[in-house]
Amino acid sequence: MQPGSGRGHRREQRQRSEGPWAQPGEPENLQKNWLREFYQIVHTHRPHFMALHCQEFGGKNYEASMSHVDKFVKELLSSDAMKEYNRARVYLDENYKSQEHFTALGSFYFLHESLKNIYQFDFKAKKYKKVTGKEIYSDTLESTPMLEKEKFPQDYFPECKWSRKGFVRTRWCVADCAFDLVNIHLFHDASNLVAWETSPSVYSGIRHKALGYVLDRIIDQRFEKVSYFVFGDFNFRLDSKSVVETLCTKATMQTVRAADTNEVVKLIFRESDNDRKVMLQLEKKLFDYSHQEVFRDNNGTALLEFDKELSVFKDRLYELDISFPPSYPYSEDCSQGQQYMNTRCPAWCDRVLMSPSAKELILRSESEEKVVTYDHIGPSVCMGDHKPVFLAFRIAPGAGKPHAHVHKCCVVQ
Repeated sequence: MQPGSGRGHRREQRQRSEGPWAQPGEPENLQKNWLREFYQIVHTHRPHFMALHCQEFGGKNYEASMSHVDKFVKELLSSDAMKEYNRARVYLDENYKSQEHFTALGSFYFLHESLKNIYQFDFKAKKYKKVTGKEIYSDTLESTPMLEKEKFPQDYFPECKWSRKGFVRTRWCVADCAFDLVNIHLFHDASNLVAWETSPSVYSGIRHKALGYVLDRIIDQRFEKVSYFVFGDFNFRLDSKSVVETLCTKATMQTVRAADTNEVVKLIFRESDNDRKVMLQLEKKLFDYSHQEVFRDNNGTALLEFDKELSVFKDRLYELDISFPPSYPYSEDCSQGQQYMNTRCPAWCDRVLMSPSAKELILRSESEEKVVTYDHIGPSVCMGDHKPVFLAFRIAPGAGKPHAHVHKCCVVQ
């Protein structure tokens, strides 16, 4: 029950995050900072049902990071800050030796002690099962019937020999309302120069294909349709060609080519006056812009017009208004919590998206009382190269479908 309220609203919270061990130098300090900021959000919003989705769980050097992963999981499950969450489900894809299946995704679900009769869907038995106790599933998640997991086919992104991109789906019934939660990691931009060549970029097309595959998969005919939330690292990028043209409107461009192949290896944009000062340098993995504050001022909202990748799915996915700065790529220097690295153009890679029916669920509850928050975590603290993003909201019991039976829940026709 919401304090001070006569209605049985349930607070819910969705979060996505790159794991707090991407820092090459001080993973212990980074993890400590990360958890402190995370616990502060938990304390502020006091969610009754909480979902935490991590991507690149364990970082890119997974085998060497296993001890940090174990500490992170144990801390979350035993922390004083989480003591009121007496039930939990943790799904960790740790099968890093399997090139065919490994996604490096980690999904955490925490249930507050005040929540009664919470059910999770068994995809094999096709029925809901009551959630009790705390359980951790790892290694080979393919054998776990309580989720669906897929890695995208290799031909989706052939230039990446061993991509870990994919998705994990779970289904829940909370307060007589059913919904899917999908942890997702889409393909990155392999080269800033290639991304700059066309509008939209070739990488945008690859992400479009992969996300379309996921959406088709979760609404196919195998199971009843329910509301869904898709959140994780979509790797959405600003339209590079348009951004560069806008940032460097009055600049002249110099092209640097490799002597042996004549391939373009660098673009240099200089001011037409002001001693021809360099404004922007662009390489495969370099985006060095001289006025980085444009990405932070007013939360970078002046650049939201170049955030176009979601528009393709405007009839299938909804997002609340973004009012936080680009979530990537932040410096991994613990003393530079607000500084972007100069490797990529800053972008809103990390998002919480939802189906049209999930949108109605949230906004219907919001009309009674302003209770929806969509923001990032640790604005001035180093959280790794991604800032976690969260969505906190409340739904009324049975809001999805009046008089829904607990094992049917809120079926969306």
